[in-house]
Amino acid sequence: MAALFVSSCGLLAQRGPGSTGGGSAGGGGLSGGGGRATGLSVKDDLKDYHLALAVQATGQQVVAYRSMMKTTDAADAELRAFMRPVAEQMSTKEIGSGSGNAAVDQATETARIAIKKFLEELSPQQKSGLKEVIKQMTKADSELAQQIKMFDLETRDTRLVGPPIAASALRVATALATFRARELDLGEEMSIGNSNGGAESFDVPSVRKSLKIGDQSVAVTTSGIISKNPKETGNVFSAELTADLSDVQRNMTDLLRSKLDKSETCGERISIQSATLTPRLQQSVATVQFHYERWSCRGRDHVTEIVDGNGTIEIKLTPSIGNTAQLQLAADIGRVDAAGLLGDMLRSGSLGETLRDEITELVLTALREGADFRELLPLAARQSASLQTAHFQSTGSGRLFLALEGTFELSSDEATALTTELKERAPSAQTVPR
Repeated sequence: MAALFVSSCGLLAQRGPGSTGGGSAGGGGLSGGGGRATGLSVKDDLKDYHLALAVQATGQQVVAYRSMMKTTDAADAELRAFMRPVAEQMSTKEIGSGSGNAAVDQATETARIAIKKFLEELSPQQKSGLKEVIKQMTKADSELAQQIKMFDLETRDTRLVGPPIAASALRVATALATFRARELDLGEEMSIGNSNGGAESFDVPSVRKSLKIGDQSVAVTTSGIISKNPKETGNVFSAELTADLSDVQRNMTDLLRSKLDKSETCGERISIQSATLTPRLQQSVATVQFHYERWSCRGRDHVTEIVDGNGTIEIKLTPSIGNTAQLQLAADIGRVDAAGLLGDMLRSGSLGETLRDEITELVLTALREGADFRELLPLAARQSASLQTAHFQSTGSGRLFLALEGTFELSSDEATALTTELKERAPSAQTVPR
């Protein structure tokens, strides 16, 4: 019994994130080279290439995936602890005599919740491209839930101790091993962890920054990964950081009201009705609905209304990196919905330009202050760090993220200090298998 349990639990440790060995996606998957399920239909190389790009993980998803895998590892650890009397060849009467099953239940439930949340936040394109892998993942989750339910019932039965409880735990171990194998298949399909060619990587702890924009407060939370590729000469590191802008999205209407609302007796009157910030490919689109009036005064008693109407304007925002390696934001006016003179003022007049510039400044302020690339890195990396690329990302839930990528080079002593600091701050630091 002990040998069988150790063998079953050992399945959980045979593959790391991004490993190309180990389990497959199971029956029903579409196979690629070597019989490995890919979740993609193989018709021609170009189609495969575009499908692979469509399912590739964003930086935020890489961080979320690794966090998710930690919950599965925790469930494995709790199950091992519950079964330790068997693994150590102690009396099987000790199995079922304690309350360790509660810890197993809680840890397994946490792992199941984590994978469900991860799958829910995949983009529609990812869900489509990964449908076979997701199907197998769902099947494994269902089997694990069933085995945990039986395990819970049996461990609560005071008449059962020893072999019956151990056998039930073994069934959970087998289901958990399959569950983890399907998670690894999912990570492999999304190119998580295996793109650095053996790079040693470390999680960058999440940083939450509170910002004051106008009279409104918002928060931006950033996390990421720092990796060192052994194929590079010298101590060259890359950093991938992802900033969560969902709080900016939620407060977009109030943020714009604090900047744009005004009511001049002689002049413009602007009232922002609603504002959204929506992901679209590698852009984000600010959509603003407002009421606009313009009044002219001639003397004290002659106040004339020149323009009065409701309008909607879209501003397309695209991040880029300037010559000084500073984050920039290009803005273009998109769809305009307004009639008559108001429509003309939005499409080619100063009103459209004013709205475009104010929206751009607001979002750029949130990006620069909330997700300052150098400031978010460890001290040893800040001086030589150079931001190279920036783009918006999205999940299936519609949340907006900013992905930042850059590099930095350190001396041997600085590199040693950096890796030591990262290992201490992130115990989950790992070397991604080749």
